[in-house]
Amino acid sequence: MKDLNQQQWREELAKDKEAIILDVRTAAELEEGYIPGAKHLDIMNAGAFMEGANALDKNANYFVYCKAGGRSAQACMIMESIGFKNTNNLMGGFSQWDGETTI
Repeated sequence: MKDLNQQQWREELAKDKEAIILDVRTAAELEEGYIPGAKHLDIMNAGAFMEGANALDKNANYFVYCKAGGRSAQACMIMESIGFKNTNNLMGGFSQWDGETTI
């Protein structure tokens, strides 16, 4: 897992057009907006998170975020423990995101 600030996140994401953005916030938090193109897997729903994660390509590059960075770091660690190779955590999360959003 790499912890990335917003600038690093954007730079790394721009290098891989096949990368996957993963939003691990709750459904209620998702209603506040999200980063365009993000897939949603609520880490607070452990069963659904694990089921969804196991269905993903473990060799892809994942850019993971939550509200502040804590749950996304946890998600990255869980993902790596089940075989994911490349996870990137957005430090500060969506609450500090100043890029494009969708509501």
